[in-house]
Amino acid sequence: MTAVIPPQFSGRELSNPPTDGISNLRFSNHSDHLLVSSWDKTVRLYDAGTNVLRGEFMHGGAVLDCCFHDDSSGFSASADNTVRRLVFNYEKEDILGRHDAHVRCVEYSYAAGQVITGSWDKTLKCWDPRGASGQERTLIGTYLQPERVYSLSLVGNRLVVATAGRHVNVYDLRNMSQPEQRRESSLKYQTRCVRCYPNGTGYALSSVEGRVAMEFFDSSEASQAKKYAFKCHRKSEAGRDIVYPVNAIAFHPVYGTFATGGCDGFINIWDGNNKKRLYQYSKYPSSIAALSFSRDGSLLAVASSYTYEEGDKPHEPDAIFVRSVNEIEVKPKPKPYPNPPA
Repeated sequence: MTAVIPPQFSGRELSNPPTDGISNLRFSNHSDHLLVSSWDKTVRLYDAGTNVLRGEFMHGGAVLDCCFHDDSSGFSASADNTVRRLVFNYEKEDILGRHDAHVRCVEYSYAAGQVITGSWDKTLKCWDPRGASGQERTLIGTYLQPERVYSLSLVGNRLVVATAGRHVNVYDLRNMSQPEQRRESSLKYQTRCVRCYPNGTGYALSSVEGRVAMEFFDSSEASQAKKYAFKCHRKSEAGRDIVYPVNAIAFHPVYGTFATGGCDGFINIWDGNNKKRLYQYSKYPSSIAALSFSRDGSLLAVASSYTYEEGDKPHEPDAIFVRSVNEIEVKPKPKPYPNPPA
C-alpha cells in the first residue's frame, strides 16, 4: 500500500453537533442536506453547504441509524424499538412501526419504494411508508435472521444483511421469501459495516480487527477468485501490532473508490480494483464513527465521535466535519503501460 500523504486540513466543523455519540450520518441524494443520528436521542438535519441546523427530532431512546426518503422526509431507527418517519418542513414525526428490540439499521429502497429495517430482535422488516400510521397497515413482511442485525446495504434490488456471528444474507427485494445467498464473512472477527459497490457487483465488509474484505455476488469460480481481504487501521508500537476496528465504509459515487474510517481516527481512501491506498487524511480528534460522500462526491462528511471501544473514559467532544474532496484524493491512478520490447 502507498505511503502516507502529508497532513491536510480536516474540513469545516458543523455548528450545533450532537451532545453524545454519533451513530450515523447521510448526505441526501438530491442536495447538500445531511442527516445525523445520535445517542443523545436526536436526529438532526443540517445544510452542510451553509453550516445551518435546519431541524431536530427527539426520540424516546438513542437513535442508531437514519436515512433520507427525499429532501422533505426521512426515516430513523431507535433504541426505543421504533422506526420513525420524519417530515422535515414541519419538524414532525410519526411511528412507522416497531421491532421487539433495538432497531439498529434503516435503509430506503428507491427501487422497491420500501423502508427496510434490521434489529437486534434478529429480524428484518420491510415497510410501505405511503400507508397510514400503524404497524398492521404499513408492515409488508418480517424475515428472520440468524443473529442480531449489525449493518445493511442496498444496490438496486439487492440487499445485503450483515449480522452477529459473521453471517451475511443477500436478498433480492423482488422475492424476499428467502435469501438469494447465505454466506459467512471471510473475516474472522465481528462485522462492523457492509457497503455495496456502486456498480452492483459485490460488497465491502469491515470488522473490529482492522480488516476489510472485498466480495462479489457472482458465485462462479472465476468471480470468487477475485475476492480478497486486506489489513488497515493498525500500527506497530514497541514491536507489537495495535489493531483498530473499521467502523465505516463509504463509496465515492463517481469513481467507485472508497473511504474507510477507524477507531484510530484516520480516514483512508482506497482503489479496490488496483488494491492500493490512494490517500490518508490527517488524524481526527476521535474515532471515525461514520462517513458519507455527497451526491456528486465533492464533499465528505465525517463523524469524529468516540465509540467506547476502550470503555467510559474522558474523550474529545463529538464533532461533524465536512471536507472538500479533491479529485487527486479519490480518482484511480491509471496503470502504467509496460515498457515496449527492445
